[in-house]
Amino acid sequence: MSSLLHQRPLHNTLTNPSSLSPRSPSDFPKPSTIFNRTSLLLLLSLLVILGVFVPWIGLPQGLFTSSRVSISKWKDYTLAEAVANVAKNGTVVVCAVSQPYLPFLNNWLISIARQKHHEKVLVIAEDYATLFKVNEKWPGHAVLVPPAPDAQTAHKFGSQGFFNFTSRRPRHLLQILELGYNVMYNDVDMVWLADPFPYLQGKHDVYFTDDMAAVKPLNHSHALPPPGKKGRTYICSCMIFLRPTSGAKLVMKKWIEELQAQPWSKAKKANDQPAFNWALNKTAGQVDLYLLPQAAFPTGGLYFKNRTWVQETKGMHVIIHNNYITGFDKKIKRFHDFDLWLVDDHAHESPLGRL
Repeated sequence: MSSLLHQRPLHNTLTNPSSLSPRSPSDFPKPSTIFNRTSLLLLLSLLVILGVFVPWIGLPQGLFTSSRVSISKWKDYTLAEAVANVAKNGTVVVCAVSQPYLPFLNNWLISIARQKHHEKVLVIAEDYATLFKVNEKWPGHAVLVPPAPDAQTAHKFGSQGFFNFTSRRPRHLLQILELGYNVMYNDVDMVWLADPFPYLQGKHDVYFTDDMAAVKPLNHSHALPPPGKKGRTYICSCMIFLRPTSGAKLVMKKWIEELQAQPWSKAKKANDQPAFNWALNKTAGQVDLYLLPQAAFPTGGLYFKNRTWVQETKGMHVIIHNNYITGFDKKIKRFHDFDLWLVDDHAHESPLGRL
């Protein structure tokens, strides 16, 4: 009985039987046409006001642009535009980088920033991810020269992708020379300990470093070394300085020819360095070549493996190349062991910041 005391009488819902009958259209309230017209007029007025006054009040342009516009901009960015944008005193420092090497790029940039030469750096991106990432952090300092190599294989040493990646290098350098600029090329597994530009003495066409680990006398010759067992020299293609002369252009053209004559195969698994050496050897009589001092620009096989030599030449080292070793982890560990991995504690010194 008590439960029935709290139930509503059912007949209350039916006190007005007509309330359940369907309504005619005339029974519904009509929308306010005045309100709709007013809203439309207000919206149009607001758009007009924004169009007139936004240019004067200086609102951020990014407020009215999309990421698509930025992406399109960098896709259309040419090498000529990029070099003109970053070159200082007719000189540009370039590297070629794919996405897996971004930590090495940042490490290299920190060392260059310490020598006050980072503003002339141009990153030749070998994939769109690198192009967009670098230009997002450092606008204008990355360019992609299409077509982009396969990003999945370009970083694996000895692969066809690696060959495709490195074989593009002389074309980039030749194009920069044709534009009339001096150009320094570096691999990004390098660290600058001092300013290399004072060592680029004279007006030679091509400056380079020896990739052999055998110790040279401090006053060694700056001529092209004699050929090795394979009939060619062992010059490193990872640190080159070129002036926009006919001689330097000739070497780049010959390098391109040699790469075409020695394509990658599963048997040979070539890279760009032998072709560079053949180009130097075959043009030596026509080009003014200059071997940089070993004490300042040692190969990794010397700097990281001959502690006695490192002590004897202490204070002379300028650019250290982390070669004679393969693999990201191994290279990073070696840099760590020699206090040359700067990214962890000094990322704020890089123009890219922390990636």
